[in-house]
Amino acid sequence: MITLYQFEECPYCAKVRAVLEELKLPYTKVNVSRDREDPVRKMLAGKSGVHTVPVAEIGGRFIGDSGAIISHLRQMKA
Repeated sequence: MITLYQFEECPYCAKVRAVLEELKLPYTKVNVSRDREDPVRKMLAGKSGVHTVPVAEIGGRFIGDSGAIISHLRQMKA
């Protein structure tokens, strides 16, 4: 299961969504607050090591940065 933590209007999140669709990988979107003080954002930063979105949870691992997420997704499908 893949969970994508994101903002709908974020271009980096859109890139990750496009690759998920291209690879036909099922995923769940979770829209998060823009407020970095939000508890969910703090949790994501603690687990992924980045303070920005997108963050993908894949198999219990949290991956931040759109490039790293896309690379991981492509490796999964290879």
